[in-house]
Amino acid sequence: MASSSASVASDADLPKGGQDRFLRRVTWIATLGGLLFGFDTGVINGALPFMEEDLGLTPFTEGLVASSLVFGAAFGAVTGGRLADRYGRKRMIIVLAIIFLVGTLGASFAPNVTVMVISRLVLGLAVGGASVMVPIYLAELSPASRRGQMVTRNELMIVTGQLIAFTTNAVIGNTFGESEGVWRWMLVIATIPAIGLWVGMHFVPESPRWLASTGNFGATLSVLRQIRDREAAREEFEEVQTLAVEDYRAKMGTFKDLSEPWLKRVFLVGLGLAVIQQITGVNSIMYYGTQILTDAGFGAQAALTANIANGVISVAATFLGIWLLGKVGRRPMLMVGQMGTTAALLAIGIVSLVLPEGTTRGFVILAFTVTFLAFQQGAISPVTWLMLSEIFPLRIRGLGMGLSVFVLWMVNFMVSFSFPILVDAISISNTFFVFVVLGIGAILFAYRFIPETRGKSLEELEQEFKGETTG
Repeated sequence: MASSSASVASDADLPKGGQDRFLRRVTWIATLGGLLFGFDTGVINGALPFMEEDLGLTPFTEGLVASSLVFGAAFGAVTGGRLADRYGRKRMIIVLAIIFLVGTLGASFAPNVTVMVISRLVLGLAVGGASVMVPIYLAELSPASRRGQMVTRNELMIVTGQLIAFTTNAVIGNTFGESEGVWRWMLVIATIPAIGLWVGMHFVPESPRWLASTGNFGATLSVLRQIRDREAAREEFEEVQTLAVEDYRAKMGTFKDLSEPWLKRVFLVGLGLAVIQQITGVNSIMYYGTQILTDAGFGAQAALTANIANGVISVAATFLGIWLLGKVGRRPMLMVGQMGTTAALLAIGIVSLVLPEGTTRGFVILAFTVTFLAFQQGAISPVTWLMLSEIFPLRIRGLGMGLSVFVLWMVNFMVSFSFPILVDAISISNTFFVFVVLGIGAILFAYRFIPETRGKSLEELEQEFKGETTG
């Protein structure tokens, strides 16, 4: 552990108030992983049409290229959490940066479909790993009072990455659309934040809670003094140390730990959060938004422009969501978000059924699509990623979040894969009615099982879960 502690300066190196500035800098560096997550999931939307001729894509191979990243992300999530538990959050995020770079270069220079699919699978491993490791890392560095804003900044970077992808695709496509291999320039842009993540992570500390879980309490206190004032660092160190001693003896959590009733309850809550975040059908909007608007009555260019507008709304809503997390509880935000998205989906289904195809229907559906994304990106998504990073106790944090995010990505894959099939089989309006039924189930689950976590330290949440189970 010498390398981890050696990279951490003493608190004496920081001027008064420097802890907050240092913590902000660490947050922006780590969330480059979220930016890459968003860019790599969004860039394929605009690149695919230009790939068709160069790579000779068929409808089947086009779907394979598009979905291979999501499939890889599921396995990156479940393995990434375990690796982060074993080798440390910082070290594994550095490894992720290398995987992002390798996958991006492989996809950018792919000579055929086989290399493209393999490269997208590699990128998926990095995206899935980042979706687990970055929120865990931020949650373990942040004070309880600011954890919501810090962790959900990663969600902001995800939607910003998607917006950057939509925008750069439009600029490159409209400017160089007649050039051969223009899609390669769209993809290769991701090398820039990948290099930035790799360089930046060498200048940030390891998670103090992970250091404590390995018994390295000297480095734990050193890191806390960099990111807290002296008194707060000492108090938090004593709290972390008390619980970490027990977890250190147990080493890494395993499936056997889930035999404990309170851990089983936490695990089921995590899985439930993952499922209800995806069954809103958000990725039917994000992946097929242009097709939905075209079918509603927009022209091809107008639908593409509206798709960029959806990205703008996602970023704006995420800003609002981060602000709200500092004002209201996680649970009511999640409930309101689920009710808002379900109502918007119901409206889209009804409009698709009763209004004739044309510009009017197109604008009405666009309005409800924007409303849907406002509730999804402003409430459900930030709360989900935040709560997944904070509900699991230290010894199963990587395991619990890794498996939860694995389920999240697999539900994402099933929704995105089945959406066009459902539309073709039962019509677009009935497809959205299916999502409405699923949304009602999500509301009931959140009301019954999701706890409130705002303003509580990670250790306090652990004690609360134990008390609820034994009580």
